[in-house]
Amino acid sequence: MTIQANQANQAGQQGIAAGTADEFLVTPESEVTPVLSVVMPTLNEEKGIVECIDRIKTAISELRVPTEIIVSDSSTDATPELARERGATVVTPDEPGYGYAYRYAFGKARGEYIAMGDADTTYDFKMIPQLLEPVQNGDADICMGSRLEGEIRDGSMPPLHKYVGNPLLTRFLNTFYGAGVSDAHSGFRVFTKDALETLELETTGMEFASEMIMEAGANDLIIEEVPIIYHEREGEETLDSFSDGWRHVRFMLVNAPDYLFSYPALLLVSIGAVLMSLSIARLSIGGVNFGIQTMVGGSLLAIVGYQVWTLALFSSIAANPINKPDGVLVGMIREQFQLEHGASIGILAAAVGILYLGSVFGRWLLAGEAALPSATATLLASTVVVLGLQTVFGSFFMSMLADSS
Repeated sequence: MTIQANQANQAGQQGIAAGTADEFLVTPESEVTPVLSVVMPTLNEEKGIVECIDRIKTAISELRVPTEIIVSDSSTDATPELARERGATVVTPDEPGYGYAYRYAFGKARGEYIAMGDADTTYDFKMIPQLLEPVQNGDADICMGSRLEGEIRDGSMPPLHKYVGNPLLTRFLNTFYGAGVSDAHSGFRVFTKDALETLELETTGMEFASEMIMEAGANDLIIEEVPIIYHEREGEETLDSFSDGWRHVRFMLVNAPDYLFSYPALLLVSIGAVLMSLSIARLSIGGVNFGIQTMVGGSLLAIVGYQVWTLALFSSIAANPINKPDGVLVGMIREQFQLEHGASIGILAAAVGILYLGSVFGRWLLAGEAALPSATATLLASTVVVLGLQTVFGSFFMSMLADSS
């Protein structure tokens, strides 16, 4: 149902007449069901909360639909009192954290559409109608205000965030999760309640902004953007650039095992295999000889790469990441794995290597060092033994994970 249809329905049933924003503002005492819920988390935002609510009321006057303003407050200053005086519904989360404050308030929201944003005056809530339009028309499930495509006022964003942090984190999100947005960490968003209910949001901190976009991408939700003006904040900054930035990066990586494990593993094993092949073939390229040192380096890279790849395999069973590993080999092993198969392959590989090394040892006992084969071949056999043993013990560990999941 569109905003206009909802408005007519509410006005007809509840007797709401066209007028100021306060006539459409749904307070805790009101019996009117809101069409739009505007949610703001607050932590000592007494310097900005009044202006933010006034901006929201300007948007309500333009939309002319029943709207509730929910302030999810953990303040020790006058923020909640100021919000209540202006008709907002104030709720108090029972746990700390930026993300949890949003999740707690979302559980209280009754509107068909939900708008969210910070209460520090950086976001211009008068632009809610522009963000609501593509969602209302069915062109998007989520509409975000893009600061990087819009205007960032002087003093509103540190250069480190503007030119490094936000673009870099956005690039990560677009690469890892196919978000396709220009400003992934803009906190000014409008979405449908149906879209919200498809997202399995669990984080409690600042990484909540990333989780929301990651979940939207994993659930194939349509995201649109509208350029916005980003204003200078009122009150003290609560964001820690490095610790909160790291929380975002860490969260993105642990929920994308292919980028954390599989792709680096493939690179390491590939380089290791190439180096070992060059050493075995005893090639010389451009005056560079590939000898035993090359074989040692290639062997170590291959072993480390294989170990990293097994972590991708283990994580696909033990964890439930947002972006699940989709490699063909990982998927096939995860679906068809049996302990006996993995252990048998590992034992066979280790046995072949051990037999070869045993023959080398026997020749050394009988004929001395002169009878020994090339060190390259011995190192290759040793690599096969290590990989075989890793496969055996890894298979048992994988079986344990599968049984406990």
